[in-house]
Amino acid sequence: MNRRNLIKATLGAAFACTMLGVAPANAQEVWQTLPYPESYPAPDTSGYSEVNGIRIFHAEWGSGDPVILLHGGLGSIEAFANQIPALSAGHHVIAIDSRGHGRSTRDDQTYSYELMAQDVVAVMDDLGIDHAAFVGWSDGGIISLELAINHPTRIDKAFVIGTNYSLDGLDPGIETNENFGAYVGKAAGLYARISPTPDDFDGFVNDIATMWATQPNYTDAQLSTVTAPFTIAQAIEDEAILDEHAEKLAALLPGATYLPIEGVSHFALWQAPERLNRLILTFLDT
Repeated sequence: MNRRNLIKATLGAAFACTMLGVAPANAQEVWQTLPYPESYPAPDTSGYSEVNGIRIFHAEWGSGDPVILLHGGLGSIEAFANQIPALSAGHHVIAIDSRGHGRSTRDDQTYSYELMAQDVVAVMDDLGIDHAAFVGWSDGGIISLELAINHPTRIDKAFVIGTNYSLDGLDPGIETNENFGAYVGKAAGLYARISPTPDDFDGFVNDIATMWATQPNYTDAQLSTVTAPFTIAQAIEDEAILDEHAEKLAALLPGATYLPIEGVSHFALWQAPERLNRLILTFLDT
């Protein structure tokens, strides 16, 4: 499935949801809601790293072993607003706005998960972080896979949720899903407020959708080389990723754990934050 079509199909309804301030129709269950965070806790420190021809924004909280948070496509650090207080109580948390997302800039380089992983490594170098644990949501989970395959010394372990390793893992129903459409609209509103190019959301989406049309495409052989421990968390009501695909990903990664989570969707970070935080902390502290 070409996710470019998804964006085109959902943007109109998404902007309507944003402008009217309403939730998707029939949002009765937790997994049908979209409690989108509009801000994150004040960081201990924040700033920009000049990497690969762009400026990457990052913020830090707490002390201890480093944990890097990687958000999903079209998102920003705000996605982890509900996780940061819990994780930073015992860890040094670093959250990054991916290139072109949030407060970070982009250039004319073609988007790829390889390039975004290189950005993460460059930020780590700039901050003096040799290796870290990762928490990745959606595209952030894919970037974590890229790091584990091609930068294995930089990643200690990773907890990922809503993550696919090939286009076969996408649920075709995402093209008409109201909740996912509303997410695109919410992302557009936040982009207009915090991006250094606030009027260029359409161009930004086009660049991301071009990547989504062909990536990720990791092979079984590549996944078999991963040595870092992974938890593959999968929301049972995920609008985007097929359950069986997430389970297969866990089976292909040596030593990985498959963790199904009932009653939440692709947006579990916001729908059940306390439950998800406990699961992440159990993984990080084991």
